[in-house]
Amino acid sequence: MWIFFTFLAAFMQAWRNAFASQLSQEVKVAGVTLARFLWAGPIAAAYLFLLYLWQPVAMPQISSPFVLYVLGASTMQIFATALMVKLFKLKNYAVGAGLAKSEAIVAAILGVLFFGTQLSFLGWIGVMIGGIAVFMLSSPKGFKELSGETALIGLLCGSAFALTSLWIREASLVLDLPFPHKAAWVLLCVITVQTTALLTYLLATDKHTLKALLDRPKLTVLTSTTSCLGSIGWFSAMSLQTVPYVKTLGQIEVFFTMLIAMFWLKQKVKIKELLSLVLIALASILVMWS
Repeated sequence: MWIFFTFLAAFMQAWRNAFASQLSQEVKVAGVTLARFLWAGPIAAAYLFLLYLWQPVAMPQISSPFVLYVLGASTMQIFATALMVKLFKLKNYAVGAGLAKSEAIVAAILGVLFFGTQLSFLGWIGVMIGGIAVFMLSSPKGFKELSGETALIGLLCGSAFALTSLWIREASLVLDLPFPHKAAWVLLCVITVQTTALLTYLLATDKHTLKALLDRPKLTVLTSTTSCLGSIGWFSAMSLQTVPYVKTLGQIEVFFTMLIAMFWLKQKVKIKELLSLVLIALASILVMWS
């Protein structure tokens, strides 16, 4: 089940990034970040409602740790998404998305150090190979050609996404509900916090950016929809499996990203980037095998 949800998440996130990349050409960073959540709330609520129709269970008991994990994950994901949009403006779409995928190896290190995550030997090998593939994507002309600004933003973005994922899993684990209800509740709470925070910020400081989003309803709705469907996949997978495994397998998103970059955005993909796909496939196999 976690493998299926991870593939769903990777596929939808690749499209989400593509739509966000296009939107970033005309809308400020804060607006593109909001587009990820703006229409995702109703979709998440409908998904949770359908789950209760299918399998009625008790309502969740909200605890202080749950609230803290949700607030931490919500804040960190906003920060990570803003950094991702910034990457789109520094590098082309495929490389920008590749830089942010450093989250898998960061999640493995932070998970083992602070969250009690346990990885097998094969799991560590898979995570490391996936990390090498990501760094290959991040420096298409070699490490000497990779600017310090791009490298720093990429690392911060990956680290922020890693913390988001780890806190999302912790929030899911403290809920005394069956799968997939607990993942759906975490998703709805996180999206609600994010949407409220960003809407309040833009209404108070930058109404022009909010108007720019409303003037581009197609791209905004597509970004929100694919983001929510991807989040359903991520949240569900991470409630079933440890974050480093999910994120390493989720690097298959780079394959979908390459296809979108080549056939939809008409961007060129180099041989070195294709080689990285082979390494990502190997990392995914090792993670699933372990």
